[in-house]
Amino acid sequence: MATITRYPFVRHLRTAPTSFVLHLHNGRVRHQGQGAAFWFRPLAAVISEVPLDDRELPLVARARTADLQEVTVQVTVSFRFADPTLVAGRLDFAIDPQRGHWTGTPLEQVAHLVGELATAHVMDAVARMPLLAAVAAGPGALRLAVTEGLRADERLAATGIAVLGARIGSVRADADMERFLQTPAREQAQADADKSTFERRALAVERERAIAENELANRIGLAEREQQLVAQEGANARTRADEAAAAALIEAGATAERQALLAETKARTTRLLGEAEGAAEAARVGAYAGVDQAVLTMLALRTLADNLPSIGQLTVTPDLLTGALAGLTARKAA
Repeated sequence: MATITRYPFVRHLRTAPTSFVLHLHNGRVRHQGQGAAFWFRPLAAVISEVPLDDRELPLVARARTADLQEVTVQVTVSFRFADPTLVAGRLDFAIDPQRGHWTGTPLEQVAHLVGELATAHVMDAVARMPLLAAVAAGPGALRLAVTEGLRADERLAATGIAVLGARIGSVRADADMERFLQTPAREQAQADADKSTFERRALAVERERAIAENELANRIGLAEREQQLVAQEGANARTRADEAAAAALIEAGATAERQALLAETKARTTRLLGEAEGAAEAARVGAYAGVDQAVLTMLALRTLADNLPSIGQLTVTPDLLTGALAGLTARKAA
């Protein structure tokens, strides 16, 4: 808003660069322009201030589609005052020369005007669409229709208002109809989710089957290798047994040969010893051939005495003595 400085009998007005000021004195223009600053007399001055910045007007419009369904459309209209002089002549933008505030509510008037026109264009555009088209593809088509309709509106052009564009926030049906419209998409999404779940499960089963087959193949391979190991160990054991048997046979043959040689050698030695002992005994007997019988008896007794064990004590009993004497007497008698 304009800034008014109060002095005695006069006032000074200063505006922002985004405001247009029109000063009339007795119906004639004294000052006008953007971001103006001037002196004026409050009792004879009529001042209007028109904002030049871009304005946003959000609104909610209810419309009926071609298939008689109610929808709610959120619209935001961007506009600006393209001809502030024309706007000041058509709408009440007068300000109080004492305080610098609008004496009326011009922005509310503009909002009401633009809102009514935008709602009308929305209703016209929606009325040509079925509900599904309005909800699914409505924002883009509605944006173009509302923007073109407002820009071509003669009343806005005659008022000096330029529409920059319109944005459609959403196009929504009532809650029950929205649930009805969302059902196919939800079912399709659920079907896709189920399909993904089934595919994931099938993939998991396939992977488990591959893992099981791999484990079975590994077990079969291990069993075959174990079988080969057992067969090789058996072959090795048989080979060792054959080698051991052959070695035992060879050793037994060698032992038998050694034993035979030892036995033959022992027999030959025994035979030679016997022959030597026989020859010695024959020589000994031949030496005793011409010796007297008494001498032989004495030699025999001496030999017997040499071979008898040692006698520590000799007990001579009467019976032994009697028998010895009887034998001696009998030998003398003979």
